[in-house]
Amino acid sequence: MEWGRIVGANVRRLRKARGLTQEQLAHDAGIDLTYVGGIERGRRNPSLAVLVRLAESLGVHPPALFDVDTNAP
Repeated sequence: MEWGRIVGANVRRLRKARGLTQEQLAHDAGIDLTYVGGIERGRRNPSLAVLVRLAESLGVHPPALFDVDTNAP
């Protein structure tokens, strides 16, 4: 599995569902805007600390960032 892409897709999905921009999420999580974009594209490998801050900013538990859509082809 491509965990970077899975985490990135979940961050993007959750961010959009909450009506946040990448800039707002980055500010709330205390990370750089370009880092959020890299995570969402699956090109950056966030640390556990960053994953926790993102999850908190998105109002979810960290495991939600690793959710895999079992209905996907």
